[in-house]
Amino acid sequence: MSDRAIENEVIRLWQQQMPMRRIAQQLRISRYLVKRIILDHQNGRAQGLTHPDLPKPLESRGSVLDVHLVFIQELLTRWPSITALRIHEELRGQGFTGGYTIVKDLVRRLRPAPHREPVLRFETGPGLQAQMDYAVYDINFTEEGRRRVNLFSYILGYSRRQYLRFVESQDFETTIREHVRAFAHLGGVAATCLYDNMKVVVARYEGEEPIYNTRFLAFATHYGYKVWACRRRRPRTKGKVERPFLYAETSLLNGREFRSLEHLNEVTAWWLAEVADVRVHRETKRRPVDLHAEELPYLIPLPDKPYDTAEVVYRTVNAEGMVSYRQNFYSVPWRYLGQVLPLRITEEELIVYGPNLEELARHRLLPRSVTGQRSELTEHRPQEDTRGRETHLRARFAELGPAASRFLEGLLRTHRMGKDQASRVLTLLETYRKQDLSCALQRAVQFGAFSLRAIERILAAQAQPRTPLESLGEQQQEHLRDILRDRPVPPRPTADYEQLYLDPQEPPDDEPPPQQPDEPQPQS
Repeated sequence: MSDRAIENEVIRLWQQQMPMRRIAQQLRISRYLVKRIILDHQNGRAQGLTHPDLPKPLESRGSVLDVHLVFIQELLTRWPSITALRIHEELRGQGFTGGYTIVKDLVRRLRPAPHREPVLRFETGPGLQAQMDYAVYDINFTEEGRRRVNLFSYILGYSRRQYLRFVESQDFETTIREHVRAFAHLGGVAATCLYDNMKVVVARYEGEEPIYNTRFLAFATHYGYKVWACRRRRPRTKGKVERPFLYAETSLLNGREFRSLEHLNEVTAWWLAEVADVRVHRETKRRPVDLHAEELPYLIPLPDKPYDTAEVVYRTVNAEGMVSYRQNFYSVPWRYLGQVLPLRITEEELIVYGPNLEELARHRLLPRSVTGQRSELTEHRPQEDTRGRETHLRARFAELGPAASRFLEGLLRTHRMGKDQASRVLTLLETYRKQDLSCALQRAVQFGAFSLRAIERILAAQAQPRTPLESLGEQQQEHLRDILRDRPVPPRPTADYEQLYLDPQEPPDDEPPPQQPDEPQPQS
């Protein structure tokens, strides 16, 4: 029998004038329980019954802090942000010997709760706003093992139709590449896109004003939409893109296994088309694919050519004729040892260009998950034509000055592997300035030290390694000097400036002066 049933039966029998002892015997409970039930019933009828499902208020037993209550309230009124630890220190000065926890609990009850502004959900018109964000997941792939991947999400605010894709990184090139794919998937661009404060979009803050990444602004300008960073520490302003991550976790990722990242994206594309786009949205009460058909005419049309999302970096060719990117190595023709060359990296390829921007090599890009790998083409290795190789070395050393040419002659004369050492000398341009290397070669000729080791010792003692920016600047200056030397800009003839009018009141020579109005004749 439940407690409520026992109380009901006790009161019923007591109303029939049955003694408490007999009630206890009949219900097989103690007399003290019978007496307590009857007293509670009488007090409840006298004071007013409360709802039976509501808990009864606890009776306060008093506290050792009661005598300090007024003092604590005065401290909270005078310093609203004072901590419980400081209040405990003040109370110990008043003779309080209790612990910190009881003070913290009392301060939590006495301190007024912070005021929070209500979150108002707002809806945007068709084509006005989109939201973009990333989420990070650790997924156990059956073929690739456990990997950390990033989920790119772009969602239209009106229709709630979205684009999702899992990528390896959140860097600049990946972000704009996925934007381009999202725009193509949705058939257009919203007028404004809301972002959080990721470094790709917001370079820094000056006060509360965001300073946007100029490279990202150039990308947004190409597609004609406005970049808008949400307020810091206010993630709820971007809830339309935050909420779908939970839906993707429970519907897309939950209860499924994936072989690889490529397989995961294949399933994601199917899930978007067959599940997410055709479900009835909880807020709009309509399918996103149907609302997107209404929103499509209001989106900004896509340009004729998409934005070039390739990354461009500069790398120095090392002693093995390789350039490095993401801790992997790619071969270039051996004659470019020591030179700084531009690299263009797409999603699948790495393209190496020469000093005059001619294409030198094209490699398949190695995945991010591997390091220390080499992509080497056989045609990039030194050929058996030793005479042609020697001719190229003489031309490269001649660029460093007469002393460098004499050093090369001595090196080839005194060492059987002189050509290999000469190639490694050229790769020192990766670390040292061209002027420092020329001085080192001149000093080596002066003392008859024709070896790579001698040049390295001289540079280590007399020169300072240059920074990558200095290396790049030197290469760019030489490239610019070559262009101006081959195609100098002639001075403009002064006759081209004769048509410019310095005085706006003076008409040009080939125009007649304006006709003056006839003066009135005096009356006779």
